[in-house]
Amino acid sequence: MSRMQHRRSGERGAAAVELALVLPILVMIFFGITEFGRGYAAKTAVTSAAREGARAMALNSDHVKAARDATGWSDPTALAVTAVSSCPAQPVASPTPPTATVRTSYAFTYRIPFVKTATITLTSQGSMRCGG
Repeated sequence: MSRMQHRRSGERGAAAVELALVLPILVMIFFGITEFGRGYAAKTAVTSAAREGARAMALNSDHVKAARDATGWSDPTALAVTAVSSCPAQPVASPTPPTATVRTSYAFTYRIPFVKTATITLTSQGSMRCGG
């Protein structure tokens, strides 16, 4: 048996051990990146919903339906929509025009294997001048 063949036979299974050490870290990184992307998309949808809800309220439309339709989610009822301030029924003469403000929130659950699963609340607030 030559010296090279002897060295190779002593290293059998080293690749499997290395893979077993590195694979959990790679899985955590992969799922972390994926969950960050999901969270960012959810935050963008919540922000868009707040803006659309405020626009609808400023134009005296149904702000809850407008906000939930803006998300495009299969379950839009998961989005909580709250009217912070609304437009007056009659126009008011004031130096600062009244605004319609809508606050939205969504409970986002993320899961990263070997690390944790948790829920965070994403919130956003949108304001628009009354009357468009």
